[in-house]
Amino acid sequence: MVNRNLIRNLDDDDIVNELAILAPEQEADEWLLEWVEREQTDYAQGEIVDGRIVEVNDEWALIDVGFKSEGTVNLNEWGADEETPKVGDTVKVLIEEMEDELGAADDPYGMISLSKTKAEKIIEWEKIIGEISEGQVVTGTVIRKIKGGLLVDIGVNVFLPGSQVDIRRPGDIGDFIGRVIQAEVLKIDDTRRNIVISRRSLIERQREEDRAYLMKELEVGQIRKGIVKNIADFGAFVDLGGIDGLLHITDMAWERIGHPTEMVSIDQEIEVKVLHIDREKQKIALGLKQKDRNPWENIEGKYPVGSDHKGEVVNVMSYGAFVKLEPGIEGLVHISEMSWTKRVNHPSELVNIGDEIEVKILGVDAEGQQLSLGMKQTQKNPWDEVLERYPEGQDVVGKVRNLTNYGAFIELEEGIDGLLHVSDMSWTRKIGHPSELLEKGQELKCRVLNVDESRRRIALGLKQLDSDPWDGDIPDKYQPGQLVKGNVTKITNFGVFIGLEDGLEGLLHISELAEHKVEDPEEVVKVGEEIEVKVLRVDTDERKIGLSLKRVEWGEEEERAAAEAEAAENAGAPTAAEGDLKGGLGSGEGPLIPTQE
Repeated sequence: MVNRNLIRNLDDDDIVNELAILAPEQEADEWLLEWVEREQTDYAQGEIVDGRIVEVNDEWALIDVGFKSEGTVNLNEWGADEETPKVGDTVKVLIEEMEDELGAADDPYGMISLSKTKAEKIIEWEKIIGEISEGQVVTGTVIRKIKGGLLVDIGVNVFLPGSQVDIRRPGDIGDFIGRVIQAEVLKIDDTRRNIVISRRSLIERQREEDRAYLMKELEVGQIRKGIVKNIADFGAFVDLGGIDGLLHITDMAWERIGHPTEMVSIDQEIEVKVLHIDREKQKIALGLKQKDRNPWENIEGKYPVGSDHKGEVVNVMSYGAFVKLEPGIEGLVHISEMSWTKRVNHPSELVNIGDEIEVKILGVDAEGQQLSLGMKQTQKNPWDEVLERYPEGQDVVGKVRNLTNYGAFIELEEGIDGLLHVSDMSWTRKIGHPSELLEKGQELKCRVLNVDESRRRIALGLKQLDSDPWDGDIPDKYQPGQLVKGNVTKITNFGVFIGLEDGLEGLLHISELAEHKVEDPEEVVKVGEEIEVKVLRVDTDERKIGLSLKRVEWGEEEERAAAEAEAAENAGAPTAAEGDLKGGLGSGEGPLIPTQE
């Protein structure tokens, strides 16, 4: 018997001799023919060849590919659904690596490296390449998630990038594992045996076709089913089957909602009504509430002006509160319509969200879908009885609530104020600001001077509690020609104010300061200085007292001469200087006690 391994390792020149020694002539001829045929076979690394199984054990199969040496293939390269390999079977294998003729140091027989699995993959690849092309639609099963995307089996494993999985990248592309999908072939790299596919491009192409078809048949007023694809603060985008429409938050419900998520959720199927179509820009406005009856229809009939209703406070703003009368019907109670008497700084002082309150319909705007409501109108107006409770001339007691430049507001009862004007605080004292006499929170007795019910105003007086001293006390106490003492309270360019008693002042005109002409009153007197002056005149109508300093030492003759001179001057047109003099004399032309403003 010829030793095959020995023959394979002989030099060419020794083959014939060896065969002649080791085998009969016929056997030698067969082996010689086999050797010649094998020498004529030119196999290359990476080539797929037919091999014949010559031996099988528990781990591998020895395969003869018609070369100088056999190769082995591990039994796990046969699938569970394949028959167990046996001697004599023919199998296609890939020559992965060629050993040199003498073999490696640990492989004296020069075994070659073979692969059945890789051969099958290459054969399948070549088959697939022959059947598909770029742009073609293929079907496959998602096998697993890999870096950057998914691996899909379409007969061979191909790559689906994560960005090409869907139009909007899903949260976890791993959810696609095990799904059968269709995709478009983007690129084929034959050298690297790599194919890139896109599910997104296929969806976009299909959507474009669906969009064109949908835009043709879409009409305003139609009811359509769609899938909520995205939600924003202002509304939701609904996929109608190739094109998205906007469902604005104001078109979701007739009643007020805070956010679109109160009505819809992602991937929810809903029915919507087509409200508007812009075919040029391919924009569609959708409505959800329009599917139901508009609660504002016949609103004047349901909620006539003047009718009372109960409602729920659903929102509170700085300017008022919104009250829901029924689903979809809300009205505004303005802050000014909340109370007849209370001074409301913010509506939350009276109402809170969720409160049930009674309101009166003040106005209806059916076109604008607005209702004006009132809270105070459901209660009795206390101002209707003000005239009965606070008649003119009645003395009342109140509390100083606020002070202003022009007076003080006196709270007579909650929400009912009267104004005590600065001019009604004292008969004699010139009040610059109410704080000179009053302070906040002070309890005060006043007299009702006037009630204006239409304007809701009550005028109060403080000085009216006492008799007017100008009607008798002051004229009796301060007679012309009388000498009195007082303190300088104020100096002006036209004269000096002299305080005679509490709150009562007289004017010492600049012309009455000295015998000679005075340019600056401070040359003669100082503020706070006590001086003696003569009363020139008392004008009860103007409530003024005229005083003189230069006449304090005058006798009867000087007074008489001055009076005659004044009478003569009054007979003609007075000059400016004469007018000043007459003012000082109390003729009524000059300023005796002007205001201190």
